[in-house]
Amino acid sequence: MKKYTIVFLLKFILSGYLCFAQTSQAAITEDFKPSALNQPGQEYPQVNSQGYARFRILAPEAKSVVVSLGLGGAKGGTVLTKTANDYWMGTTAGIMDEGFHYYHVTVDGGIFNDPGALNFYGSTRWESGIEIPAHDQDFYALKNLPHGNVQQILFPSKSTNTSRRAFVYTPPDYHKDKSKSYPVLYLQHGWGEDETAWSNQGRVNLIMDNMISEGKIKPFIIVMTYGMTNEIKFGGMSSFKIEPFQTVLVDELIPYVDSNFRTIANHSNRAMAGLSMGGMETKTITINQPEVFSHYALLSGGTYKPEDIKDKSKVKLVFLSCGSKERPDGIKTAVSELKANGFNAVSYISEGTGHEFQTWRRSFKELAPLLFKN
Repeated sequence: MKKYTIVFLLKFILSGYLCFAQTSQAAITEDFKPSALNQPGQEYPQVNSQGYARFRILAPEAKSVVVSLGLGGAKGGTVLTKTANDYWMGTTAGIMDEGFHYYHVTVDGGIFNDPGALNFYGSTRWESGIEIPAHDQDFYALKNLPHGNVQQILFPSKSTNTSRRAFVYTPPDYHKDKSKSYPVLYLQHGWGEDETAWSNQGRVNLIMDNMISEGKIKPFIIVMTYGMTNEIKFGGMSSFKIEPFQTVLVDELIPYVDSNFRTIANHSNRAMAGLSMGGMETKTITINQPEVFSHYALLSGGTYKPEDIKDKSKVKLVFLSCGSKERPDGIKTAVSELKANGFNAVSYISEGTGHEFQTWRRSFKELAPLLFKN
């Protein structure tokens, strides 16, 4: 993988996780409500209609409490102030981007999760999560309609001498019509995350359910597995080797899925997509083994050049996306070049977001209707 691609991706990550918007010091509206991702019955953290977040931590003996948002914690963080009843409280200095964010609490130098919030695997550890309500959140909302199933599978892996885990989304009617088979999307997480990310943080199953119910997409199966990325320390991604994961995915997981689920087990009905480092994996594997996948999607995960793809006839779709706070011009230029060379290429830019799950939720919403079209 070329070094400039890795440098660009690192810039995406570093810039995107600084999730405060640049705003003037306007008055804060006091309409705070508990975050949708709080533990049951917990009042804090809270968010308001403007996009500010407010935190409250009980730490009677502490000397310092700081809330850090983003991958590993954005620099500085939100410094909390001790109140008379031994709670530490504070509000973010600026409006946050819409959507999901990781965070943790630093108490006297020690890193902890917020007891009030649910935990999500990111930054190579279980982090607290907070959800800033988005103007377009309806497309991933939980609704009263038929739902698909997300199930854990354990598949044998001779190359790693163990059984490995994946999660498989099957559409709402999968168990009703036993005669029907489905295309498959292999969907990869980013660095620091694992196979739980797309359903927990990304809400991909709810996006699928809603779009299927609305008749906007052709139903398909999604397979999510661990990309073997987190053994690489942040900043050392140039040393990542794709071959071990490529073997697990192509030689072990795909045959298992095709044998145990009703898939349309051919090149035309198989896609691969990934966010961030999962996009880097997607690009490398699709280039290395063009006979396996026909639809390619990189979500904040770099670009393809026309010369990267040796056999244009094997590619039905190239989808490239990112947030407007990342490098949208690079995405648009790459898609223009691909189109000029005869590829079915599509770009999408998520307005007002960076290297974060709101970008990837929106990107998936745009990608899904394009997959497996006749």
